[in-house]
Amino acid sequence: MSKKVLMIAGDAVEALEIYYPYFRCLEEGYEVKIAAPSKKKLQTVVHDFIGWDTYTESKGYLIESQLAFEEVNPEEFDGLIIPGGRAPEYIRLNENVPRIVAHFFEANKPVGAICHASLVLTTVRQYLEGRELTAYIACKPDVEAAGATYIENTLHVDGNLVSGHAWPDLPGFMREFIKQLNR
Repeated sequence: MSKKVLMIAGDAVEALEIYYPYFRCLEEGYEVKIAAPSKKKLQTVVHDFIGWDTYTESKGYLIESQLAFEEVNPEEFDGLIIPGGRAPEYIRLNENVPRIVAHFFEANKPVGAICHASLVLTTVRQYLEGRELTAYIACKPDVEAAGATYIENTLHVDGNLVSGHAWPDLPGFMREFIKQLNR
């Protein structure tokens, strides 16, 4: 029976951070569902690093979500991936997101969080306290405020939590997430 992976996102999700894991999981033969605040086509964004003090943002491709957060039964899934971009800053406000994310920590299922995804993890801070993770550097204060230790490396694994700094780190991030999922 094939593994099932849930991805949670919203508009302004970083294009590479949703498309790369989505297609990589499909390539592995996993069933993948994207959940969002509502079932719709999500507008992705492209973040790049071009010498500014921060990243730039451009409009990206559209990607279809198959589930609304309220419809998600996390028990049906074997792993969770949370892509970054600007989506995490507002999807974390959805009342269903903590319920969804908490399940994966409680059941010790793989959780992949890249870039700004750490903002979503702050909704379940009880599972972050004493843990180590990495994220986009601008999220360091949020990670630490949630009781976790921010790791400077671009990739970090702490138990069932695989975290990555940003989209350039996707190959290692997905390699570690798949390793976790196939255990």
